[in-house]
Amino acid sequence: MIYLPKSQPAPQSLSIEKSKASGTYLTHEVLTRLKKDFRNKCYICEFKKPPTINVEHFHPHQGDIDKKFDWDNLFYSCAHCNNIKLAKYDNILNCTKKEHNVDTQIHYRIYPFPAMEAEITSSNDDSIVQDTVEFLLKVYNGHTDLKTIEAENIRSKLIEEIVSFQELLFKYISLDVIDANDETRKNDLKNSIIDQLKPSSDFTAFKRCIIRDYRDGTPLKDDFISYCE
Repeated sequence: MIYLPKSQPAPQSLSIEKSKASGTYLTHEVLTRLKKDFRNKCYICEFKKPPTINVEHFHPHQGDIDKKFDWDNLFYSCAHCNNIKLAKYDNILNCTKKEHNVDTQIHYRIYPFPAMEAEITSSNDDSIVQDTVEFLLKVYNGHTDLKTIEAENIRSKLIEEIVSFQELLFKYISLDVIDANDETRKNDLKNSIIDQLKPSSDFTAFKRCIIRDYRDGTPLKDDFISYCE
């Protein structure tokens, strides 16, 4: 997860639908705004253009009409993540709240070769952070036979993205050694790397952690750490 602020004010259609006996929060206006706010990716696993889309209540409404139509409680997720979260994980970090520091509270890592399960860790022992870690481990690695298969499919796409990203980083470093004067090529690569660190990228949290893991003083960290916050 990464920080993704919700646009304000709330869609007008929510208040209109809330007043109806059988109103729906799944209006065209709501769906369009959520798709844009969450960069058309699941806010949990960060799979871009997910084949299944759920409008998820961050805090289960359980019949509470205010929570059901609360704009700040509506999130854009895939079915895989939503079906794991349900009402069980009601105490996790909120990626739309800046003060939750979702970008730095949790560390993401996956090794493409050999392909292994994702590593999700945190040095923060607060229950909300640890519950988020537990939840994300199930998202990326599975916990039932069905969810394990779904998680493997997500990791397959994740590994493709990480390998492509690491190739960009390798080319960027190599230019410093092979042809330090090729500024045009270097700038092109730099812009490509920056694009991969933007909120709209697939699995941004994993990519940003790769940059954070570089030693201070290295070109990769110095040139890109500002795009990881």
